[in-house]
This record gives sequence, C-alpha cells and structure tokens, in this order.
Amino acid sequence: MGMIGGSLDAFIGAVHRRGAALDGEIELVCGAFSSNPEKSKATGEALYLPANRVYDSYEEMILKEKELPEGERMDFVSIVTPNHVHFPAAKFAIENGFHVVMDKPLTLTMEEAKELTEIVKNSGLLFALTHNYTAYPMVKEARQLIKSGAIGQIRKVIVEYPQGWLSQLVEASGQKQASWRTDPARSGAAGGVGDIGTHAENLAEYITGLQITELSADLTIFVEGRMLDDDANILLHFDNGAKGILHNSQICNGEENDLNIRVYGEFGGLKWRQMDPNTLIMTNQENGSKIIRTGVGNLSPHAQAHTRQPAGHPEGYIETFASIYRNFTYALRARWGAESKSGTGGGLGKGTGVEGYDPDIYDFPSIEDGLRGMAFIQTVVKSANSAERWTKFEI
Repeated sequence: MGMIGGSLDAFIGAVHRRGAALDGEIELVCGAFSSNPEKSKATGEALYLPANRVYDSYEEMILKEKELPEGERMDFVSIVTPNHVHFPAAKFAIENGFHVVMDKPLTLTMEEAKELTEIVKNSGLLFALTHNYTAYPMVKEARQLIKSGAIGQIRKVIVEYPQGWLSQLVEASGQKQASWRTDPARSGAAGGVGDIGTHAENLAEYITGLQITELSADLTIFVEGRMLDDDANILLHFDNGAKGILHNSQICNGEENDLNIRVYGEFGGLKWRQMDPNTLIMTNQENGSKIIRTGVGNLSPHAQAHTRQPAGHPEGYIETFASIYRNFTYALRARWGAESKSGTGGGLGKGTGVEGYDPDIYDFPSIEDGLRGMAFIQTVVKSANSAERWTKFEI
C-alpha cells in the first residue's frame, strides 16, 4: 500500500494505517503524506519507511512507483486527504493503473463524482470507499435479518448522527480538523452533511437495502461565523414507500459519536448504536425485545466473517477499517488468482486468490456508494435552498 495524505498531525491517516495493518495482509511501503515535503519526509521517518519511498507529491509517488518492478512497487493507494484532493489524486492513480481505497465523501463536487465513477468503471480497477460503519458485525447481521424478511416490509427508518465537537467556533483557533471541514473550498457544498450525514445516509441504505427517492431538508448554521452547516434535519422517502428521518449535527453539546439507527417493519424492528456496537436489538409488539450479541449464537456468515474478538469483547472502530481493507485485499487476491490461472498476468508472486472467497460476505463500499453519497449532499443542499416541499434524489 502507498498512502496519499495522512501526515503525523492528521487524524484519519493514522486510523487507516492501523486498520490496514491489523490483519497482516497489507504493508505500507511508500507515501506522499503531505503537500508540504518536509511534513511528508518527517512522517515517513516516523513510520520507518526508506527515504527513497517517501515522496514530495502524489504525482511523483505514482509515477515513480509505476516504474518499479511488480512485487516491489505498491499494489494500491490509500487516499486520506481533505475532500478537495480526492478527485485529482484518485484520477491520477487510476489512470496510471493503481487500485484505490479512499476516505469519504467521494469528491468535492457532484461533477467530479460523476467523472470519477466513469473513470473507475472504464479502468476495470478496484475501488473502495471507507464508509467504515457498514463493517460492524451487528450491522452485517441487521442487513441479513432484513434480507431474510425477519421484520417484514420496512415502514420506518430513523438514523441519527449527533456530535458536539463543533459547538463553538473552534476553526477560528486554527484547529486543523475543524478548519478544513468547515471550509467550502476544501470540504465542498456541505459541512456536517458531507462529513457525517453521508455516513448516516449510507448506513440507512446499506442496512435496509432501500434507496432514498426524495427528501426534505432543513440545514442550519448555529455557530456564528461558520461558513457551512453544522446541523441538519431531513425527512426521507424510500423506494418501497417507507418513510424516514435523518438527523445529523455537530453542535449537540456533550455528544461524542452516537451514530444510531432504528428500522421498523410490519413484523418487528431493529435497533443499533455505534457506541454499543456489539448489541443489536430486535423488537416485536407481541413477544417483546430480543438482544442479539456479537459472537453469540447462530449468527449469519456475514456477521461471523467480521467478528474478530471473543464474545463480550467490543468490536471497535479500527476493526471496521480493517475489515474494509481486508475485504478489498481479498477481492484483489481473487483477481490476481484469476489472472494467474488464465495466463493474463497480474498474479506474479501474489498467490492464487483466497480460499472460500465470497464477495457477498466480504463486501466493501464501492464507487457507486460514493456517487450516491455525493448525490445525497447535492439533494440536501438543493432542498434546503428550495421552497418546494420535496426534492427528488437524482444522480
């Protein structure tokens, strides 16, 4: 793996590195960790990388790595920059033949998202987006229960993502994470909606298997002096007729990271909270609630494949990134194995795939998920600025 972004003073880069390393499938071999060459060099030294594999720019890294022999050069690149760098970095990597794992949201604008989607599809290369919350074992279990019809036709979806870290104008103090996330030039058309609202949207669609068809959004900037939304309240319509509510906020003073979802169907409901990730609650009007726990009982193969710890040991945030990276590498190894068997190349020194690999079990968010996330941002902003009651979700 090579990495673009993720210097020592960044937040998400270290999370990606820890997640990628957890299963022993991936080695970080190179990086362009900052637009500042000195920062990139210092990060490379701290990560014990050889000096000749630490680059001043992502363009230099991609072109020089491309010249190295197979087996020595990076196999894929992880992009963990602020949003405005996502498109140019991913485009350059893909056009030079490298698979990509990237942090969300997909791009800065909807136009970039559409172009990148076409580039990825035409390249035939693998692309993963780290909507990491979909990788919790109990999220996988909830998705499979809904697929099996356990709660019947879905009627109501409530998904919430409250945080409190932007309750004050911390970006004015130079706080790095707040500074770029509240800057339209680096974050895009939305603030909190792009940062955490897209996680809520993705989780709702992933668990239910439904898609949003239209919405009605109310965006607010509560903190004076801020340029982008810090609070959102959104009504949703889904493609099966279900109704939904999505609330995301970064000014809920005292809240940490309480992403949670409730799904109600004709026969029962499901509840899950990211701050209690090992617990899934199934509700039923006649029989009461049933607690389902990670690692206990007859869970689906999808939940079992994403369970690392014995029962009673919380599956954590880093593990969700690890699962996406592991699943991505399984898909990559399966491709190498197929290429090796067919004699089309690409499998040199890289094994013959993964025994028992099932892409439905070892799934990961795709470029299409990223495109829907950008469409969600676009539709929410359009709705908030419109006098119309409902705004169609269009890509």
